[in-house]
Amino acid sequence: MKLPSLIATVTSVMLAGAAFAAEDPIRIGVPVGLSGANSVVAPSVVQSAELAVEEINAAGGVLGRPLELVIADDASGAAGAQKAFDSLVFQKEVDVLISMETSAARNAGLPIVSRGRVPYIYTSFYEGRSCNPYLFVDAWVPEQQVPPIVDYLNAEGAKKYFLIGSDYAFGRGMLDFARSYVESTGGEIVGEEYLPMDGTDWTAIISKLKASGAEAMITSTAGGAPNVTLTKQLRGAGVDLPYANLAVDEGTAKSMGADAAGILISASYVTGIDSAENKAFLDAMKAKFGDELRTPNDLSVPQYEAVYLYKAAVEKAGSTDAKAVLDVLPEVSFTGPRGTIQMSKQHHAPLTMYLGQVQEDGSVVVVETFKDVDPGEQCPKL
Repeated sequence: MKLPSLIATVTSVMLAGAAFAAEDPIRIGVPVGLSGANSVVAPSVVQSAELAVEEINAAGGVLGRPLELVIADDASGAAGAQKAFDSLVFQKEVDVLISMETSAARNAGLPIVSRGRVPYIYTSFYEGRSCNPYLFVDAWVPEQQVPPIVDYLNAEGAKKYFLIGSDYAFGRGMLDFARSYVESTGGEIVGEEYLPMDGTDWTAIISKLKASGAEAMITSTAGGAPNVTLTKQLRGAGVDLPYANLAVDEGTAKSMGADAAGILISASYVTGIDSAENKAFLDAMKAKFGDELRTPNDLSVPQYEAVYLYKAAVEKAGSTDAKAVLDVLPEVSFTGPRGTIQMSKQHHAPLTMYLGQVQEDGSVVVVETFKDVDPGEQCPKL
């Protein structure tokens, strides 16, 4: 399947062999931003899900049943997510939702998840503290991602910070945490500005940044297109401050070209992870997608692993029954490209984090590694 064919409201992808002809498939709903802000990264997320399903089906499926992907475009926002979730849960009757989405889309979809009583594994890094009995998260939260960046910039001599974000839950939530952490380490916030999630003109904000006396900047924009427009305009304006981006993934960095050079990122996945599991994953992705392969990244790899985590939970539960699966999801683990992942901490996962710097070719050089970083208090009442 070529990537352009994915741009549809709902696309059903069946990746099962003749051996499953008499078996009902286990249906995995994937609401994702094929249009809108996330459209830059969404194709890589779909590719990761496709590979996981293909591998699992080739090995006999789950409880003798094939997996089937049902993909819906959530348009990267609340209105589109309501339509996508409603379609997947109540019309397509999927057994589980596994998706990378904007926080706006996730928040809009959660009431539908609760009504439909469907397990939902959220695979996007986000601002934290989204708590729902049906929701599990295998990606990072601010407590895991922000401290390595701020500590590094502090050590480099930065004390005055300027914050720039997209004006929605993720952008504000991440920068709220960054502001608190900067101030707790003795730093000062000299400016904080936001643009709507679909905004493209950062000129006024960049002018304020240049006049602020900032010694470093931290940005938190909607994943994908806003990262590209902001970075391009910063470079065009001659801004050369130390630049940490809390939202850019390796795939988007590659799409920026030389504009991304020097950006600091903190991620749970980079393609340079030196492990047998990551090498096998990258080789399999290249073999399957060839020239159409989108760079695997910190938004797409958790999608791949989440399909395997769901497989492990269904096998442990012996059923796709939602309650049975939810009961065992905190107990199962999967060792994949990022190492061993288990959503055991209040529906979140301890993660190894990598502080990296983007190079001229968009690749990421790891500056420092932090093993098994705890997500902290996220959902203590669950």
